[in-house]
Amino acid sequence: MTSAQVDDKGQGPHATGVDATTSAEGYQRALGARQIQMIAIGGAIGTGLFLGAGKAIAKAGPSLILAYAIAGLVIFFIMRALGELLMYRPVSGSFSEYAREFIGPFAGFVTGWTYWLFWVVTGITEVTAAAQYMTFWFDIPQWVSALIFTIILYGVNLISVKLFGELEFWFSMVKVTAIVGMILICAGILTLGFSDAGDTASVTHLWADGGFFPHGIKGTLMTLQIVMFAFLAVELVGVTAGESKDPKTVLPKAINTVPWRIAVFYVGALIMILSVVPWTEFSPDVSPFVEAFKKMGLGVGAGIVNFVVLTAALSSCNSGMYSTGRMLRDLALNGQGPKFFTKLTRSGTPLVGTTFSAALMLVGVWINYQWPGDAFTYVVSFATISGMWAWIMILISQLRYRRLADRGELPQSTFRAPGAPYTSVFALAFIGVVIVMMGIDKDTRISLYCAPLWALILGVSYLVLKARNPGNKAFAGR
Repeated sequence: MTSAQVDDKGQGPHATGVDATTSAEGYQRALGARQIQMIAIGGAIGTGLFLGAGKAIAKAGPSLILAYAIAGLVIFFIMRALGELLMYRPVSGSFSEYAREFIGPFAGFVTGWTYWLFWVVTGITEVTAAAQYMTFWFDIPQWVSALIFTIILYGVNLISVKLFGELEFWFSMVKVTAIVGMILICAGILTLGFSDAGDTASVTHLWADGGFFPHGIKGTLMTLQIVMFAFLAVELVGVTAGESKDPKTVLPKAINTVPWRIAVFYVGALIMILSVVPWTEFSPDVSPFVEAFKKMGLGVGAGIVNFVVLTAALSSCNSGMYSTGRMLRDLALNGQGPKFFTKLTRSGTPLVGTTFSAALMLVGVWINYQWPGDAFTYVVSFATISGMWAWIMILISQLRYRRLADRGELPQSTFRAPGAPYTSVFALAFIGVVIVMMGIDKDTRISLYCAPLWALILGVSYLVLKARNPGNKAFAGR
């Protein structure tokens, strides 16, 4: 019994007779190739790179480049595993659906609600951050900016998925333009020697200032949680499957761009920045992009980077509203959430789920304003581990799907993950190492304390729902 068979309307992802412009779940297939490509690119570029890289550089030095390269390879393995599942059955519920089908109803329940929480928490932190970035130019209360941003993005997500995709396209374009511009400027400094950094810029900075591993291998390993946090949301492209105009063509192309995206935007950008400015001159509390602009004598750098991180924060919040509404609706359609979350607008957007999530984001902004450093901090730290839970479910689901497909019990995907099952097992092991590093680092250990509490809440909720709905197939095994 798959999750596709428990839709309250009698239509699962395998349903027939659905119009080509409408998915089986009732969504409008309005996201084109251009938008999907930029959503995929933008998902891999966030504030984790623009702001978080400063702390990682201080911990690992130039070896951070290697950490991003290896983590990027793991992300590619995860995305190819997701791609194999998407081509087997492209649905908007994505990895929550796959966890439900290939692991069990409880796994789908946990994955759906955990991913929803991840994006609510991320949306709260990002819209709050966006409000803080606005104070760079304007002397206005942060809560005013946060309220305005939330209302605008909420409206965009309710009007149509096409408008969401268009806004995300331009948000991503800003981030891509900023990184490409930085790379080109650095390349010009290295080859032509202009700007204040021209006399000292050299690729030898990658190994001359304490070596490539200035703090040893341990220093590099301790940055893995920062590196993986930067890649969170790359899996968002999977959630768009039910609303892509041509998912069988568009999604594989988007996923196959992962290697060069990471090579250019992470590895390439860091190589250039650390060649122009020695890693020892970066501050862990300041964006390396801002520091690099200052060292080059480009005073407008701070304003440029502030604008870029503002768009990155708004992009993340926009993606959060998009994802949360669809995850809640998927849970509701499968009997694992309140039925009122199934309601769609005429344009095919999940009205109640998006409204509920946006309201929580506003409450979170108020909590962050009232108690910026207390219990709220613990919830925010949970974002990384909850995001990686989705990756773990993707990999395990792909392994189980591949086993069934190879036995002839399910149709083969048209986009098989290369090297699987070995690549998926390697990715799982790598995530395990990251979790161990999070436990060792006192700054991130708190997220592991939050996970059992959330698991307990979900476990109790699941048992209550199962007891109240004894005949519901959503709680029956495969």
